[in-house]
Amino acid sequence: MFKSLIGKVKGVLQKMGLIKNIRSISDVKSITIDDQYYKHIDQWKALYQGYFSEWHDIKYQTINGQKKRRMATLNMPKVLSQEMATLIFNERCEINITEKNLSDTIKEVFKGNKFVKRFQDYLEFQFALGGMVIKPYVSDGKIKLSYVTADCFIPIGWDNQGIHEAVFPNEIRKGDKKYTHLEWHLWEGSEYVIKNELFVAEKGEADLGKKVPLNTLYEDLEEEVRVQDFKRSCFVYFKPNIANHIDMSSPLGVSIFSNALDTLKTLDIAFDSYQREFRLGKKRILVPTSAIKVVVDENGNMQRYFDADDEVYQAMQLGDMDDSKIHDNSVELRVEEHIAAINSLLNLLSMQTGYSSGSFSFDGKSVKTATEVVSENSKTFRTKQSHENVIEEGIAELIEVIVQLAELYELFEGPEDGWETTVWFDDSVAEDKEAEINKQIKMVAGGLQSRKRAIMKIHGLTEEEAWQMLKEITADRLEMDLSILDARAEKQLFGDGE
Repeated sequence: MFKSLIGKVKGVLQKMGLIKNIRSISDVKSITIDDQYYKHIDQWKALYQGYFSEWHDIKYQTINGQKKRRMATLNMPKVLSQEMATLIFNERCEINITEKNLSDTIKEVFKGNKFVKRFQDYLEFQFALGGMVIKPYVSDGKIKLSYVTADCFIPIGWDNQGIHEAVFPNEIRKGDKKYTHLEWHLWEGSEYVIKNELFVAEKGEADLGKKVPLNTLYEDLEEEVRVQDFKRSCFVYFKPNIANHIDMSSPLGVSIFSNALDTLKTLDIAFDSYQREFRLGKKRILVPTSAIKVVVDENGNMQRYFDADDEVYQAMQLGDMDDSKIHDNSVELRVEEHIAAINSLLNLLSMQTGYSSGSFSFDGKSVKTATEVVSENSKTFRTKQSHENVIEEGIAELIEVIVQLAELYELFEGPEDGWETTVWFDDSVAEDKEAEINKQIKMVAGGLQSRKRAIMKIHGLTEEEAWQMLKEITADRLEMDLSILDARAEKQLFGDGE
């Protein structure tokens, strides 16, 4: 029993223990983040993956003693995170940079790293775990993008501008040995310092173990790199635009479902009960034990009145008066009650996680989403725009990091006069298209929007497609104007024809 308890606690406290071990073996810099915070991240990660042992392992009593089973789950943390990531970022989003040469270069970098697909995946992880990091680096003369989930990122230094120092732990297992690579990103005055450490622990050791040379695993990795001309840290931290209600002094974000854990647990209980309603409430026919006994007919053949292998029949000693009777013990299934309860909980969950009421519904087979069409004044749309503000700022910072890294390795230069980055998110989910059209017309008339951008926004076109449509519209208008002029000239020359 004691070993089982240790096994359960070990998984939950793994990241906390890692932080304590880093504190004890390294004098690089103190870590001020709260150990307990990573317990929450582990819980969010387990729920996102669909199995949290404290919730989903159920013990129950039967006639044959205590049994254990795994609770059925709707896995709504996955649904919530995936829906928000899909609503915000997809292949129709456009990243615009005011300087054309830099814009073309960044597009090539993103294309080479399959940015759209990977960013959407990690955006989903960000909403589930409360944050994620993109860490650009150079390999084989090209800019590469490394993605880090919240459980593999420990902030060290931050201010009101964001996190600027951190350590990235990475565990590698080879045989009976566990290697831990620590990559430190630090500022020492005006110098940006990246330090690498490698530790190895034998099987059964709880701590990081002893420090070993980097070339044990990494042949070309340097122990320390110092850079003079960096203006910002060489990583970008993304998090949901939600206030951290768990630790108000922490720079880390929280999961979009961190405020709805009780509802999520109740939902799984209700869904598990719904599934078991069919199993426990299946049709049963009670027959007397004498009816399933083997008897010999008049021809000497062995016969049985009921099939003993059919699970619908339950043999029972019913008493002297009922020995000859057959009882139908079927019960009425509470299907509608369960579906109503689950839908009520889904509405509550929507409210707690920033979605409009009715965004998710259960029909008895699966969870349906109503977020494909979202009106501009809905809660879902407002939540989407709130997260977009933070993501746009993060993408702009990412481009700055890519440029300073490219300049360090002399891959390309950024424009001397600077640049601005804007992100056009896909708002085609907005239901009120007429209001959007009127809005764009007013912006064009007021000189606040170009006709090309308005066409892109209204029709959901790329820049090239919008430019082609604009040329066609201009040609049609020119042809119409010429025909009007011809008609007027003809009228002046020949009069009304009377």
